[in-house]
Amino acid sequence: MDLVEYGLEKELAEKAPLAERMRPRTLEEFVGQGDLVGPGSLLRKAIEEDTLSSLLFFGPPGTGKTALARVIARHTRGTFKRLNAVMSGVQDIRRVIEGARKELALEGRRTLLFIDEIHRFHKGQQDALLPAVESGVLILIGATTENPYFTINTPLLSRSRVCVFEPLTPEDIQSIVQKALEDLERGLKRFRPRLEEEALRHLVGSSDGDARRALNALELAVVTAPEGEGGERVVGLAHMEGALQKKYLRYDRDGDNHYDVISAFIKSIRGSDPDAALYWMARMLEAGEDPNFICRRMIISAAEDVGNADPHGLQVAVSAAQAVQMVGLPEGRIPMAQAAAYLACAPKSNAAYLGIGKAQECVRSTGTLPVPPHLQSGEYSGAKDLGHGKGYLYPHDYPGGHVKQHYLPEEVRNRRFYAPKDLGCEKALGERLR
Repeated sequence: MDLVEYGLEKELAEKAPLAERMRPRTLEEFVGQGDLVGPGSLLRKAIEEDTLSSLLFFGPPGTGKTALARVIARHTRGTFKRLNAVMSGVQDIRRVIEGARKELALEGRRTLLFIDEIHRFHKGQQDALLPAVESGVLILIGATTENPYFTINTPLLSRSRVCVFEPLTPEDIQSIVQKALEDLERGLKRFRPRLEEEALRHLVGSSDGDARRALNALELAVVTAPEGEGGERVVGLAHMEGALQKKYLRYDRDGDNHYDVISAFIKSIRGSDPDAALYWMARMLEAGEDPNFICRRMIISAAEDVGNADPHGLQVAVSAAQAVQMVGLPEGRIPMAQAAAYLACAPKSNAAYLGIGKAQECVRSTGTLPVPPHLQSGEYSGAKDLGHGKGYLYPHDYPGGHVKQHYLPEEVRNRRFYAPKDLGCEKALGERLR
């Protein structure tokens, strides 16, 4: 590189967006994905020892996929090449493979090829990679926001390790933001920025685990903040709202407001008000609440408040939780809303919830009562000699699949724990029991 090229590269680096300038250079600078590249992890050891096999990085935007690929580029003793699936074709792939073969034959060095948005490669482009990956001429690192099990050819998938990147935690985002504020060379320290506490909380909460989104908003907020008398740029809540184009919703995920809002949400479902349930769900989602937490609470409410008055309620709630796991946000809000509205509109019964409470209270007060002999297992050798299972009446041998016999210990034979309500499906259950 001559002086002109060096000067141009330096100028471009200085003018690059903050998210680009603050990309980690080493594993020590890399923030997040502790299970994947934390100290002692297999992937970290492979990077440090330069013994990588082909990898597929799968996760939401801004979680470190490209950043980790660049860290690997700095660590490897091989040749590092990069392609973007949007702008590259089969000829570009073949050119890289040919160069990799020459590099391996003449220099004995491996070639690592990083392909961003690899899910955009069609079958023919993916097939063009396969022989080089299979033979070890290329070590592939592909990054994708789409599920690789649906978008990557099976032969290529079977020769690669899928690494799942999770959304960054609020603590991760705050750490990245803090580094950017304190870095003089690549960050924003030259502007002498100071973020007010509510502005920082709003930035972290609105980033949805996306470091790029956080850094882009931070840069806009800092460089457009008015300069004070001492040269300091103070970023308040209103200014941060403008940078994010998103209003601040007072919501502390670890404080009283967190519990107050989820309480209002569950009570709205219990009270059969779908409009209120959707409102409180929207409040939580807009404030950055973990959707999995909301789904867990709906599953509990489906069993506790809806119960057997509508057994489908639990199925709907569990399905919504599974859907969120599969598609994430923002699309995941749709099955979540469906579940909340269904549960709010469903008939309600807490009979099963009250029943298990009464049963546990009985167990605590009566202790470990013996299982009646006719209910004991008679399936193992010698059990019948002990009288186990003697006198048991097999219900399927009787009309209607039912025969009168006792199933509780003698001491609590007449106790009743489950009292079905005359609501929804549970009304039919009660009639059958009667």
